[in-house]
Amino acid sequence: MEETLRLLYQLQKVDSNLDDVEESKGDLPETVRDLKEEIAELSEKANAKQAFIDEFVASRNNADNDIKDFEEKLKKYKEQQYQVRNNKEYDAITKEIDFAEETMKTLGKQFGDFENQMSIAKNELEEYTLRLNELNEFLTEKAGELAIVSKETEDEELKFNHERKKIVTRLDKEILSRYQKIRSGRGKAVSIIRKQSCSGCGNRVPPQHIMEIRRNDKIYLCQHCGRIVISDELAEKVNAV
Repeated sequence: MEETLRLLYQLQKVDSNLDDVEESKGDLPETVRDLKEEIAELSEKANAKQAFIDEFVASRNNADNDIKDFEEKLKKYKEQQYQVRNNKEYDAITKEIDFAEETMKTLGKQFGDFENQMSIAKNELEEYTLRLNELNEFLTEKAGELAIVSKETEDEELKFNHERKKIVTRLDKEILSRYQKIRSGRGKAVSIIRKQSCSGCGNRVPPQHIMEIRRNDKIYLCQHCGRIVISDELAEKVNAV
């Protein structure tokens, strides 16, 4: 277990170095990440709006074709109206004319509604497109800045990630998972005893627990912050290597 505690402390040191490297990049990584998320979300809205427009274009075109069909029918009915032989035929033709004219009015209103909704949708799509262009330009700028900074720290990152990989492969998966969980919630997962207190939260560790910690035979968690606590002696041995 002492070797496991030693590895956990080494891992914490490497992760702290990686945190320092990441911190040197400022808010660029987060800015780039946020921009990519915003662009993805806005692109999805733009695609949905384009699909909406395409659907209305098809509906408008159908309405336009139907209007033309009824115009032809109306022209034909009016020609037939002069050729009827009796009142029954005249009434039947008149009914067809009335129906065609009413249908054309309805289709004309639908056509106008489609045009209006398409106009609104196109304006919204144009706004999305302009915003996307702005965001993509900003992303290009910030991604370029991040690439420059990352290049400067590339060697350090490679070195620390290589060290981390060597340590991780030697740790039990369950213990590593516990370490990662504490780290994600606390920033640092491992603390040491300093002046009889946890270096992570500053709370005092009972003397009996300090004695247990110094045995290095099990993983001890701080009762206040939940970090893994190791003895100062073990930390000194690791630092001396």
